[in-house]
Amino acid sequence: MGKSGNITAFILLGLSPNKNIEVLCFVFFFFCYIAIWLGNALIMVSITCTQLIDQPMYFFLNYLSLSDLCYTSTVTPKLMTDLLAERKVISYNNCMTQLFTTHLFGGIEIFILTGMAYDRYVAICRPLHYNVIMSRHRCNIIILTCCTGGFVHSASQVLLTVFLSFCGPNEIDHYFCDVYPLLKLACSDTHIIGLLVIANSGLIALVTFVVLMLSYFFILYTIRMYSAESRSKALSTCSSHLMVVVLFFAPALFIYIRPATTFPEDKVFALFYTIIAPMFNPLIYTLRNTEMKNALRKVWSYRVLLKWR
Repeated sequence: MGKSGNITAFILLGLSPNKNIEVLCFVFFFFCYIAIWLGNALIMVSITCTQLIDQPMYFFLNYLSLSDLCYTSTVTPKLMTDLLAERKVISYNNCMTQLFTTHLFGGIEIFILTGMAYDRYVAICRPLHYNVIMSRHRCNIIILTCCTGGFVHSASQVLLTVFLSFCGPNEIDHYFCDVYPLLKLACSDTHIIGLLVIANSGLIALVTFVVLMLSYFFILYTIRMYSAESRSKALSTCSSHLMVVVLFFAPALFIYIRPATTFPEDKVFALFYTIIAPMFNPLIYTLRNTEMKNALRKVWSYRVLLKWR
């Protein structure tokens, strides 16, 4: 796959050279990963088994939870294995596969969050036309567009990377394979490729973030005329989504919007959108959402009753 020069594998330097810290990190990420699976699976089952699946907001949330699970699973299991390993080795082909899958599911997640913002904009700014605009057919098209956008973004990232030549050193100062750390190791001139990566990842993150902020500007502008009770209800549904957006986008923008350089802090910031955000998403959406809490009670109390019969 591609032109790797003399390099057939890379060594990931991981989060810390201190073994005790790595063991503590393993325990922490182990519980995080369990929480991610439990939380997102709980949301998916609760939405799919109730009438919430018919509402566009929860239809998108269902797919957001699925993309969260896929996204974090491209990074977290390998990270946990490496935390206990003496040598953190990843083959060239596995590195390219990880690069592809992280950007695929990361891209899908970004586009779904944008689709959810559009849904909230239509619900609040054009309520009379909401059912027509956000029909199930339109929702399916939005999800298909999100997946296509994620694939195009991811494929272009890999295409920019596979033709680089790596002839040593082979130590990646990160806990997973990403574009900027790989560009740092390349033997060939990476100036133009670095600019293309910024144009790809940076521009996607920036444009979608601007679109998200604009949608919320129009929402806030519209609800200023609502009654206090209606305003409070509209803000409660939007605030959950806005918290997830900030948690995911802020660190991603920090890493991808700048020139192709790497900082030691990048690893910490990357933890936010690969592990922390997928873990907090279920909490944010369930604890601040009455309909979600009711759906959880309905599904799981029904299952408990079946179990005791």
